[in-house]
Amino acid sequence: MPQFESHFFSSLLFWELVSFGILLWVLYKFAFPPILEMLETRERKIRESLEQAERHRLEAERRMQEYEAKMAAASREAEAVLAQAKERAQRLWDENEQRLSAEAERVKAEAMREIEHQRRKAIQEIRNQATDLALLVAEKVVERSLTDADHRRLADEALAAVAKTQLS
Repeated sequence: MPQFESHFFSSLLFWELVSFGILLWVLYKFAFPPILEMLETRERKIRESLEQAERHRLEAERRMQEYEAKMAAASREAEAVLAQAKERAQRLWDENEQRLSAEAERVKAEAMREIEHQRRKAIQEIRNQATDLALLVAEKVVERSLTDADHRRLADEALAAVAKTQLS
């Protein structure tokens, strides 16, 4: 095996080292710079993407907080509107109740006046009928005809006597 001879092996080893060195130099001069540049570009893009993602996350959190604040404000506003509506409804209810109560009192007072008027009218009619009846009875008893003035005087005296006995 000639490749394992020391003379041949050392020369082979030398040329392998020389060719490996040339290969490294060619790679270093021509291949590594574009590869390293591409890796640096990719690293920069990844870093920028991460920074942009962080900015977007912070912006999303800020907008979420704004949204939650707006929702809380809207909720408070809705509660305030609801409270105002309840208060207004209660006020209207109370006003209607007072108005209806006043109307009921007015109707009641008017009915009481009408009842009193009708009672006085009925008492007057009863007095008139009692007077006519008393005159008729008196006329039958006396058997003579009295004048209208006599009739009225006697009736008024009789009613006064009756009213006096009722008051006593």
